[in-house]
Amino acid sequence: MKSIYDVLQYLKRYGTFIYTTDRQADLLLMEDEIRELYNSHMMEIQDFQMAILLIRQERSRLIDKNIK
Repeated sequence: MKSIYDVLQYLKRYGTFIYTTDRQADLLLMEDEIRELYNSHMMEIQDFQMAILLIRQERSRLIDKNIK
């Protein structure tokens, strides 16, 4: 995984489609779903860590963008 798009594609493989028109809400839902997959042992630790990192980076970028 290299981008948020890759995380979304990963989630789609498990039947999870996230789009609420609110990017912050989308990222929170994505993080919850990724954690669920990991806790269900359906995801490798490396994929989990990368997905969480990408989601947190995107949330940070959105927060910085809203502050400026």
